[in-house]
Amino acid sequence: MVYDILSILYFLGIIVGLWFVFKKAGVAPWKALVPLYNIVVWLKVCNKKWSWYLYFLIPAINVFVFLLLVVDTARMFRRYSFWEQLASVIVPWIFMPLWGISPKYEFHDPRTEPPEKVGEVRDWLDAIAFAIVAAVIIRGQIFELYKIPSSSMEKSMLVGDHLLVSKIAYGAKVAQTPLSLPLMHNIIPGTKVKSYLDWPHLPYHRRMGYTSVKRYDAVVFNFPAGDTILSEFPDGKYTYYNAVNEYGREAVRSGMVRGLGKVVYRPVDKRENYIKRCIGLPGETLQIIDRRVYIDGEVIETPQDAQFTYDVWFKPFTSLQRTLKPYGVNNDDINSVMRGGPLPLTDEMAEKMRVGCNDIDSMENSMWGNTAQGVDLYPNDIDRGWTLDNFGPIHIPAKGETIKLTEENVAMYRRVIVSYEQNTLDVRDGAVFVNGEVAYEYTFKQDYYWMMGDNRHNSQDSRYWGFVPEDHIVGKARWILWSVDKDTKKIRWNRVLMNVK
Repeated sequence: MVYDILSILYFLGIIVGLWFVFKKAGVAPWKALVPLYNIVVWLKVCNKKWSWYLYFLIPAINVFVFLLLVVDTARMFRRYSFWEQLASVIVPWIFMPLWGISPKYEFHDPRTEPPEKVGEVRDWLDAIAFAIVAAVIIRGQIFELYKIPSSSMEKSMLVGDHLLVSKIAYGAKVAQTPLSLPLMHNIIPGTKVKSYLDWPHLPYHRRMGYTSVKRYDAVVFNFPAGDTILSEFPDGKYTYYNAVNEYGREAVRSGMVRGLGKVVYRPVDKRENYIKRCIGLPGETLQIIDRRVYIDGEVIETPQDAQFTYDVWFKPFTSLQRTLKPYGVNNDDINSVMRGGPLPLTDEMAEKMRVGCNDIDSMENSMWGNTAQGVDLYPNDIDRGWTLDNFGPIHIPAKGETIKLTEENVAMYRRVIVSYEQNTLDVRDGAVFVNGEVAYEYTFKQDYYWMMGDNRHNSQDSRYWGFVPEDHIVGKARWILWSVDKDTKKIRWNRVLMNVK
């Protein structure tokens, strides 16, 4: 509600500003009230060429055009200082009404005004400041570039793929930690120093998007288990919760275990970005039986490029590089096979290798996905006997949905209730207490999703850390803009400008 009010005030401020700017410019002020037409009039007042109309119709480019119009409007009132123009770009809804209403500021027609003279330093400052402000707006509200760092989504997305992630697809999130160094996520590059201040911290709000999260979408989200991290493992490959399960909470927090570093809390929007495929939606019940995913009791299609791990036996003196490279196997996986490890393959790759490769003696489904993972798998309960290939059933919470709370199912939803929805939860004498009161049921405050990697036996996903809350969703992966093979360092031209599937 607060953000809706602020958005309304933002646009009202600009409309009010245009009304009085137009009036001072000798233009009928009512034209400021007509959507789109007010932009046409504003461009004329700023003495812009017809091509600017076209620029305003191009997504992302129109952000730059808007900011440039604000700067030009400042100049029409002879606001030439660097700081005045920077402030007007950041909060135009304050300065435009000020220039238009206050008799202190006089309008000067840009067609008769001499060009503004600025020094070389000022010219560079203007360019840098403008570029930073525009980049922050675009990165935060429209799209962001994301590099695939690991093989968890192979063969759909490869290490070295550079993705364009749309934030307007699901609706961009408003920054919850607004006091942050521009264009830095959570640390200053090359250091372990935070790039943001914890205060103020704003409540979650998402702007309107043009779609919702669908099954099989490739989704970028803030790592749910990244709320509390170990400073020596900032990327989350070894999480605080892994350490707690292994050594105990007190041992980890007291620093008794060496090599972990400090325990650090991160707000939602400053947690590491992960990318996985959405498999389960809010309100559904998910179960994995012999690798096949079932939703509400019905089997769903496995993504075409999903990989599973196989044990492979080769004939003596086989060249693994020459044998496996044609199948798209990377050097890391080849080295793993050399050490006696398993080989991740898609179904198509496995069939071709079985039939067409004489160097392979035999190949069988491995037991890697059927080995019990104990406390490593969500909800960290070894008695359930769940494995990567045989998991669940587990119900995915939906906003407004009410479930009965029992001593048996509370482990499944403890993290949702406590960490994501900010309550306290205790179990005493067989009764469940939420916020200090006996609770027989619980109503969820937001939607949750189940995310899985396409490299099913080599992916840290919801099977390890559970549900992804709606407020952790960052955006939808749309295109592969650039791709470089990390083994050969060559550009994968066949992947450039591909749609993400």
